[in-house]
Amino acid sequence: MTDEWRMDRIGAALRGENPTVLRRLESGFAVIGDVQFLPGYSVLLADEPDVQRLSDLPRAKRLPFLSDLDRLGEAVERACRRLDPDFRRVNLEILGNTDPYLHAHVWPRFEWEPAELVGKPVWLYPRERWSDERFRLGPQHDVLRDAIGSELDRWRSMD
Repeated sequence: MTDEWRMDRIGAALRGENPTVLRRLESGFAVIGDVQFLPGYSVLLADEPDVQRLSDLPRAKRLPFLSDLDRLGEAVERACRRLDPDFRRVNLEILGNTDPYLHAHVWPRFEWEPAELVGKPVWLYPRERWSDERFRLGPQHDVLRDAIGSELDRWRSMD
């Protein structure tokens, strides 16, 4: 599969062609991030490609999106806590400054992060972290993918 799915992440997810999809949720798709310098980084993609911001969704669709963000955040938290004893917390963000479609970031945070960055927004990490091949999503993240997916399945079984 080529990287063409990156040009239309939501459309590719709807067509079953986005390889980062962890699970289909009520309001969209839980996906694992392209970069994993903070292992477990995930994103919730709304399933409506033309929706740019949370306020564009009718209230009846906003609440499921926020509920899915809560579910993904807790799934990342549980998986990361199980896999890394230095897990601290997750940060949830809806920014929309770069990509024009509605999405939310789930950033796990760890005790092993550099002291000058651990208490600051992830966006202050050096640019090279975002493009370094060592942190690119790959087969080495399969255990993490499975752990987050299993936690999302656990939520589904509780409904």
